Amino acid sequence: MLTILGFAMIATFLVLIMMKKMSPIAALVLIPALFCVFVGKGAKLGDYVIDGVTSLAPTAAMLMFAIVYFGVMIDVGLFDPIVRGILKFAKADPMRIVVGTAILAAIVSLDGDGSTTFMITVSAMYPLYKRLKMSLVVMTGVAAMANGVMNTLPWGGPTARAATALKLDASDIFVPMIPALLVGLAFVFVLSYFLGLRERKRLGVLTLDEVLVDEKVEEKETETVLVGAGSGSSGTGKAVTGGAGSGTDADDDDDRFQALDPNRPTLRPKLYWFNALLTVTLLTAMIMEWLPIPVLFLLGAALVLTVNFPHIPDQKARLAAHADNVLNVSGMVFAAAVFTGVLQGTGMVDHMAKWMVDVIPEGMGPHMALVTGLLSLPLTYFMSNDGFYFGVLPVLAEAGAAHGVTPLEMARASLVGQPLHMSSPLVPAVYVLVGMAKVEFGDHTRFVVKWAALTCLVILGAGMLFGII
Repeated sequence: MLTILGFAMIATFLVLIMMKKMSPIAALVLIPALFCVFVGKGAKLGDYVIDGVTSLAPTAAMLMFAIVYFGVMIDVGLFDPIVRGILKFAKADPMRIVVGTAILAAIVSLDGDGSTTFMITVSAMYPLYKRLKMSLVVMTGVAAMANGVMNTLPWGGPTARAATALKLDASDIFVPMIPALLVGLAFVFVLSYFLGLRERKRLGVLTLDEVLVDEKVEEKETETVLVGAGSGSSGTGKAVTGGAGSGTDADDDDDRFQALDPNRPTLRPKLYWFNALLTVTLLTAMIMEWLPIPVLFLLGAALVLTVNFPHIPDQKARLAAHADNVLNVSGMVFAAAVFTGVLQGTGMVDHMAKWMVDVIPEGMGPHMALVTGLLSLPLTYFMSNDGFYFGVLPVLAEAGAAHGVTPLEMARASLVGQPLHMSSPLVPAVYVLVGMAKVEFGDHTRFVVKWAALTCLVILGAGMLFGII
């Protein structure tokens, strides 16, 4: 019964948010609360929620201060050169912009943290997608898949969990998997290319000059409205860049078509190298695990605010500017704590995992690595990485060992589902992604699931082809 109710709860949640019948926060709270009563453990709902909140509180704290930190870094201009580089590559071509999104997300994912990857990627790419009226779910989907492949890095989490659960060395798991993961990453880039072609076909190809003309038209319309309102404005608008120029010089065009206003008052060009060094130091400290990640971001946010905005009113203004994102993301994380708390507290997760292991036919024993790879798709989507790697993987590995399948093969196969896992409603980072991109979680889910699952299968197929799995 718990198995059926567990799957029913997850299915109900996904259907309601994809059909937009409930907001993700409401669904994450109300659906598990209702099913907790169905299970007959309504009296323990409070304990389950507190346990869930306690386990996710460090994550919520990390996201809150990470959003402040990277939000301020965006304000002061740290990522402007990245935007210019993407612009020079992408121009106004939707295909290049989508491919650039995948490349940027993959590069930034080297820090091993999905939340920071999504914050940087969306900050750089969102203005381009809006400017050209491109599909924002393409941006979120491509970023999530690229990050999912890179999430298998030893310091990203899943590999370390698999190594710990099966008492293996993380490098022994990861290094042989590199060829298959590179194939998966290449597939994401190819998929991005075709998704970009589809966007190009839908929107047409604009030259940079045409986009600039559109901007000038919009600026004129804005100026007319201001004059009509009695503003007395007589010059041409400079809403996008604050810079003039006839648009005849290619370099001027590149400088003018910038995603972030180069004349915004929050820029701190004299502190650029300090901010860059601070960010590199912070990411290094994360990778080296010098301090817990929430503590690092708390210290980093306090330091970057103090140095870049020494006056308290300016600091308050920056905090207020990013309060919306902080509240949305932290609220979603604590709502997700209700969902995970009920799943784990009622025992639904354990029963679901045991049922999936039990239904594996006896004849599939020698192919348990393949089975594990396939199971990693739904299981890492419907439960946390901790639940899968510490609860399910050891059981699967023991079943595989009885048929001569090595723990290393099982551990490698367990990594296959990560591109899909990064869009799971139980992953806090995905709420940073959809929140900053202003995309409905249901829309993101409908778009990304099929492509992410296909990416997982490509990695699994490559692993089998290379003899890794």
